[in-house]
Amino acid sequence: MITTDILIIGAGPVGLFTVFEAGLLKLRCHLIDALPQAGGQCSEIYPKKPIYDIPGFPSVLAGDLIDNLMEQIAPFKPGFTLGESAVTIDETEDNQFIVTTDRGTKHKAPVVAIAGGLGVFTPRKPPIANINDFEDKGIKYIVKDPEEFRNQKVVISGGGDTALDWTIYFVEELNCDVTMVHRSQSFRGHLDSVQKVMNMAEAGKLKLMMDSEVVGLNGSQQLDEVVIKTKSGEMIHQKLDTWLPLFGLTPKLGPIADWGLEIEKGAIVVDNSTDYRTNRDGIYAIGDVNHYEGKLKLILCGFHEATIMCQSAFKRIHPDKNNVLKYTTVNGVNGFE
Repeated sequence: MITTDILIIGAGPVGLFTVFEAGLLKLRCHLIDALPQAGGQCSEIYPKKPIYDIPGFPSVLAGDLIDNLMEQIAPFKPGFTLGESAVTIDETEDNQFIVTTDRGTKHKAPVVAIAGGLGVFTPRKPPIANINDFEDKGIKYIVKDPEEFRNQKVVISGGGDTALDWTIYFVEELNCDVTMVHRSQSFRGHLDSVQKVMNMAEAGKLKLMMDSEVVGLNGSQQLDEVVIKTKSGEMIHQKLDTWLPLFGLTPKLGPIADWGLEIEKGAIVVDNSTDYRTNRDGIYAIGDVNHYEGKLKLILCGFHEATIMCQSAFKRIHPDKNNVLKYTTVNGVNGFE
């Protein structure tokens, strides 16, 4: 059985940063993740996507962010159980938890921090009858390697941050001929990204089709064209190399939903007025997996939640010790190992 101080469910950016904050308190961490590598969505879904809201980085690729976090936590020597999903949790008489994975690996810790992002993801697919026929044959729901789209003729559907960010990137960095199709007159993304796309469209750098949607797909072995229906009912046949329907991913908590935790809106309810604890003492939820009034699903918010949670975890693990906040600018990381 693997024993540790804090057992972290999820090895995404928030889970990884938890290791650093715990390490400063001389607490050991072990992480469980269903993916075969650390990094969560940043590694598995969009490693080459630029992220713009990490403090100190005007722009950083998601994969590079994970590499930096792995380097940052290396001095604290965390353990990893990768490629396995946390399935069950049992509480012992001495107020510790035993978490067992789908492969039977058991882990024991006095504190469990659920940092599983939004859970397991499946793409939201538009209701087009033959869409499955063209998956990976001209349709992609996720951009893992942007370079494969360089100089292509691409249609991007969606109105959120992901669709906006990739539209901008494909035009500016990959020399793509981009048509952006959005079924509304308003976007759901950051205002600066919306304005940038609008400016690009006005300058003729991309084709923007509002109040429109892709309703048909044509091709034999490969997707050759999409059929776009406009607000007026006109059907436009658009030739292309790739269609990216970026309508987001549907998250599911999976087995964690059966752990006796309070769930609301598909996320774990926590007390953000204290330390992001759940309704079960000793179990915390941080990052996108949690819910509270005013919640913002941003990586930087997850970093803050991890920091506060670790302070609370220290008190639970060492109730008789006083923790005096120390600054890394004074002690350096090595002073905390």
